[in-house]
Amino acid sequence: MKQQQFSVLALGLVAASVLSGAAQAECLSDVQAAAIVANYLAKTPAANPEGLSTADGECSRDKVNKYLVQQTGAKVVGYKAGLTIPAVQKRFNASAPVYGVLYAPMLLQNNATVEANFGARPLFEADMLLRVRDSLVNKAKTPDAVIRHIDQVIPAIELPDLVVAAPPKLNGAAIAAINVGARYFVMGTPIPVVPTTPVAEALRTMTVVIKGPDGELDKGQGSDVLEHPLNAVIWLAQDLARQGKSLRKGDYVSVGSFSKLLPPKPGMKVEVQYMGLPGNPVVGVTFK
Repeated sequence: MKQQQFSVLALGLVAASVLSGAAQAECLSDVQAAAIVANYLAKTPAANPEGLSTADGECSRDKVNKYLVQQTGAKVVGYKAGLTIPAVQKRFNASAPVYGVLYAPMLLQNNATVEANFGARPLFEADMLLRVRDSLVNKAKTPDAVIRHIDQVIPAIELPDLVVAAPPKLNGAAIAAINVGARYFVMGTPIPVVPTTPVAEALRTMTVVIKGPDGELDKGQGSDVLEHPLNAVIWLAQDLARQGKSLRKGDYVSVGSFSKLLPPKPGMKVEVQYMGLPGNPVVGVTFK
């Protein structure tokens, strides 16, 4: 009941604010940020954040996450790097990646069954999670240095939610403001990182194939993500440091997408295979 009351109040208050000045270039107000969270929790489309600078998007993301934690009590477990492929940056009129915050309830087990309408604007894509071994990862400057401070590579299917009424109108700052659309990650079997396994090179050269009921839906290469998926960790650590933050032991990092965004359908089973990683692992999800 508390969540429902919050949603109604926030949505009611934000209406006047959106109508009077959503296009102004400034950080979202507390009311606007609270309304995005209310829509996110209700799985209904939110008003598009508009006219945001990069700094506005970051400030708005912080407010959205503040209200999300207040409403759910969810524990932060890591970060999501988004817009890590140049073609995706171009699509959203962005010149650099952005990041969002990950929470414990977002992490689902392999072969999970999920509602096809799991969000306001539900999608799926091939992704990957890395688990931080120790805080020295923040000082790493090369992929080979990064992998020494990662203890697990986890194939994953991301289930993002773009949440807004008009996703095509989103730009980089607005994507940051909606916490980069983070909703769920279906996690495959973790691959332990040990010195005898050349995982860093395998991550760069792997082929990621996403399959649906009728065959291949899309595929990508490890090098599609910032030329190497581990470069996403370097970028993220540097961006967090700019804001006085850092990666910690046990944090999960989503490196970004290896495929295009695709819409789920009821009864659809999706599998993603990582050709070139040890065992050519597969992660799956079923939509109901």
